[in-house]
Amino acid sequence: MENFSLILAIVVVTALAFDFTNGFHDTANAMATTISTGALKPKVAVAMSAVLNLVGAFLSVEVANTISKGLVDETGIRPEVIFAALVGAILWNLLTWLVGLPSSSSHALMGGLIGATIASAGFGGVHGDVLVTKVLIPAIAAPIVAGLAAMLATRLSYSLGKKADGKAAAKGYRSGQIASAGLVSLAHGTNDAQKTMGIITLALVAGGAVAPDSDPPMWVILSAGIAIALGTYLGGWRIIRTMGKGLTDLQPQQGFAAQTSAATVILASSHLGFSLSTTHSVSGSVMGAGLGRKGGVVRWSTATRMFVAWGLTLPAAALVGALAEYVTGFGAWGTALVAVFLITSSAAIWKISRREVVDHTNVNDTEEPAGVVTTAMAAVTPPPVGGTVTEDLTATIPAPVTAADPAAPSAATTV
Repeated sequence: MENFSLILAIVVVTALAFDFTNGFHDTANAMATTISTGALKPKVAVAMSAVLNLVGAFLSVEVANTISKGLVDETGIRPEVIFAALVGAILWNLLTWLVGLPSSSSHALMGGLIGATIASAGFGGVHGDVLVTKVLIPAIAAPIVAGLAAMLATRLSYSLGKKADGKAAAKGYRSGQIASAGLVSLAHGTNDAQKTMGIITLALVAGGAVAPDSDPPMWVILSAGIAIALGTYLGGWRIIRTMGKGLTDLQPQQGFAAQTSAATVILASSHLGFSLSTTHSVSGSVMGAGLGRKGGVVRWSTATRMFVAWGLTLPAAALVGALAEYVTGFGAWGTALVAVFLITSSAAIWKISRREVVDHTNVNDTEEPAGVVTTAMAAVTPPPVGGTVTEDLTATIPAPVTAADPAAPSAATTV
């Protein structure tokens, strides 16, 4: 009984650690566009998002039930299986955070759970119909639906605001963007915090602490809400930079359209019990908003890297989860070995991240190249009347210097 109690406690702590990484990994979903357009200061934005994530955790348990009752067969699942699943999810979250890629924490968790379950009980332990209908189909549909909605909303916003005063309209959209960002934060707590609730409840069922088919106990709901709120307040600044500046340059109208579209999709999916990726929804809406503005472009090099990460999330987390489950099968020393590996790997990733610090002071800086499309547009755009070249089209080209011409300029020539 002692051994059981210890492993169950380890699983609960590890699940809350995943919830914490989920919070800072997905802060960008709610606040990246709000920060990038200047609607809120970075620290204020993440504090607001943290509070609303906590509130959202108490609004529903439908997604938690999808994880704890629907995705895998509860019978025969040991707490060690869930621990192994969490190891795969946490490591994938940290790796994608390190490189600043907005990948899905939800799919990392489900991938880890699927891999560990298959390693433990075989393919029959995974409910394929639930995986397809409530995970894979929403994963494909969510960014498309959110992107189309954001693109149409952006075009509508610019069309209706043609005759409006520019400064007044921008101020109004910034206010609307703050409200819609709050709605995304609330939706994120409603959807993502529940995934940790579901995984802890599944562990409690596996360990015999609660009856099968039980809803998450109140202490589980509270602890999951607090963990994701703390992670959110920490701020996943690397991913915020990518989402806010790396995909496209957003104006307040676009930010408002993107956030509103994403919040609508996420809240609808939470009501239906779909374990939706908020990352997919928000990324799709940001790209849609970028394409919705006349002359707006999407940095497809960044988007392509992001799509690759999306495709790798489930199988990569599943592979790590399966390997971790295999090692835990050797007994207590195997579980201890996996725990040491998780802690050591997490510390190494954090240490590497300190080589180039990204925080609230430089989150809106971007080193992303303009991209082929943007560069080509700038090259063929004529200068305005009067010969003044706009700041956006200014390019610095080194002047040639030869030995035969000692008077040649050594500084860069601006054209």
